[in-house]
Amino acid sequence: MGSHRNQSHRNEKPRREQGFTLLDALAAIALMTIGLLAVASLHIGAMQGNSFASRVTDGTTRAQDKLEELMALPYDDVNDDNSPEQQTGSDNMVYTIAWTVLDDTGGAPSNTKLITVTVTWQDRGVTRQTQLTCLKPQM
Repeated sequence: MGSHRNQSHRNEKPRREQGFTLLDALAAIALMTIGLLAVASLHIGAMQGNSFASRVTDGTTRAQDKLEELMALPYDDVNDDNSPEQQTGSDNMVYTIAWTVLDDTGGAPSNTKLITVTVTWQDRGVTRQTQLTCLKPQM
């Protein structure tokens, strides 16, 4: 019986050990590299978008601050005789704040002043701006 068992074992084809070839490994590395480059590109785009959004928020906040300052003045003290201000943000971005005050504008109720605050800045060679407008009634 013992010899029969050994003989059948010898007739079987030897199993071939299988694994990854060098070509398989290179293909996997290439695909992973392409994926990582795509993720890095998305990350850079997200950082640029966040930076732009931060500057727009900063400019809008500066416009709102100036508008609130002008709205807090007495009606007769709100004038258009001020020169633009320049402020530097935390990221060394220079914001120019200008405003106009128009008395009794057409279409607006009488005894009001139309206050418009404009904030401009340079972002990668492009002039950006945000503008806020409000009516100040005479009280």
